[in-house]
Amino acid sequence: CETCSKEEAKYRCPRCMKYSCSLLCVKKHKLALNCNGVRDKTAFVSINEFTDLNLLSDYRFLEDVGRTADAAARRCTMHSPATKRLLYCLRNKARGCNIELKTLPVGFTKRRENSTTFNSIENKFYWHLKLVFPHCHAEYTLKGVPDDKTLADILKPYIDPVESDPVVCQRLKIYTASPQSDVQILMKIENRSRNSVRYNKLDASRSLLENLKGKVIIEYPTLFVVLKTLKNDMVILGQDGSEPTENAGSESSSLSSMEEGEIRDS
Repeated sequence: CETCSKEEAKYRCPRCMKYSCSLLCVKKHKLALNCNGVRDKTAFVSINEFTDLNLLSDYRFLEDVGRTADAAARRCTMHSPATKRLLYCLRNKARGCNIELKTLPVGFTKRRENSTTFNSIENKFYWHLKLVFPHCHAEYTLKGVPDDKTLADILKPYIDPVESDPVVCQRLKIYTASPQSDVQILMKIENRSRNSVRYNKLDASRSLLENLKGKVIIEYPTLFVVLKTLKNDMVILGQDGSEPTENAGSESSSLSSMEEGEIRDS
């Protein structure tokens, strides 16, 4: 025993590696050396002394760090006062445009992604917008899209045979090769049950703001660009007699194949 030097040692401190013979000597050595008795998982070990036990210890240490980091990321924290004011302003301005804008708590993916702003001088929204092309399994995120821009102009860099980017055009070949009249733009209707997913049909010739009026938006709009000729799993509401259209000037559709591409944490 390195504390009393009388009895045979039975214990070894994981922290400082001192030998002790009893609980009394363990307490004495902790007090004398200000030792907490907890093994230092980050202590240096030379390669000559490195064993399988050290490797296992390092692996478990990294697992603990990963769990701690994940728990911290998932922890729901409160919005700062400045962020609360900004979100209140966005919701209030959207309400003035007949748009019900809903925001999610801190920690949700869509809350972190959203970059939507409102320019009070121009009295205009600049939307964070996501475009989903389900037939090509492609998604694109746009930032700062002015609300007075038409949907047709928004889609030009993606599906227009002349103005679209060559790389994007190749990926979305099925869209660029189809007539523009065959393209439909849909937006999911929020606040419906999972087994009753429906989509509003939007007007490409109208502005983004006009299309969003009367809609419920969670954080930012997500638009689904589909082709009418590929609607074997698509049901347009009001045409099959099962359900009436929800809005007089728009149609809705059910896209069961698109559910996999939805933002699930919304």
